[in-house]
Amino acid sequence: MSKSNHFASTKLILMSRLPILMYHNVCADLSSAKNLTIAVETLEQHFKFLADNDYKTFHFSELEALKKNKSLPKKSAIITFDDVYVNQLEFAYPLLEKYGLKASFFIPFAYVNGMDLWNTNLENIMSVEQLKSLNSEVVELGLHSFKHKKYNELSNEEVIQDFESCQQFIYEHKLEVHNVLAYPYGKFPRKNPEKFTFFNTLNNFNIAYGLRIGNRVNQFPFKNNYQIQRIDIKGEDTLAKFKLKLRYGKLRLF
Repeated sequence: MSKSNHFASTKLILMSRLPILMYHNVCADLSSAKNLTIAVETLEQHFKFLADNDYKTFHFSELEALKKNKSLPKKSAIITFDDVYVNQLEFAYPLLEKYGLKASFFIPFAYVNGMDLWNTNLENIMSVEQLKSLNSEVVELGLHSFKHKKYNELSNEEVIQDFESCQQFIYEHKLEVHNVLAYPYGKFPRKNPEKFTFFNTLNNFNIAYGLRIGNRVNQFPFKNNYQIQRIDIKGEDTLAKFKLKLRYGKLRLF
């Protein structure tokens, strides 16, 4: 391949767009939908739109091959759900199967088979058995810390302890969890030397991708695998707003 053709190929793949959608709670009725809680009716509209418009959804474990082969489809997206709530199993999982979509579910391990004690709503979190019941072709499991703490408020020693606790839980319960970490609240150290130390710790624990919020559409391949941005989908979002977020991220006028 000539130098000019190699440059053109590289430029093409760098301009690939990869929106990563972030969901949390799913509820049964529209009257309860607000902020981080989305109604199942609305969620189905989102998934139906993706399927009807030929969007290809991916797991993070597939990205390295896509990067190597420079084969990311034009209409691509990643769907993520934080906190592995039971309501995600009840409402979101059947819709993923119905529309042939993939998603990543992120686990706060200390609260498995318990409740989200960091919140006031106290939603139930899946058990180990429920997590194992998920079809890995549909749902890929990832990490959401051990105790749902903000990483920018922890010392490096506490971060290491957090990851070690996650590893121990995964090993003891024989869970298949991929090396993708969604930062609780999207928080991580933003300034050096803490930022450098944090990223180095992620690398030492073989974390391939770290997810913040940011609300922008990513370019793929990612500029920094530990600062990947997700788009926050809210319960109040109309389908029209969802379409805009999918294409542009969170616009200032929202």
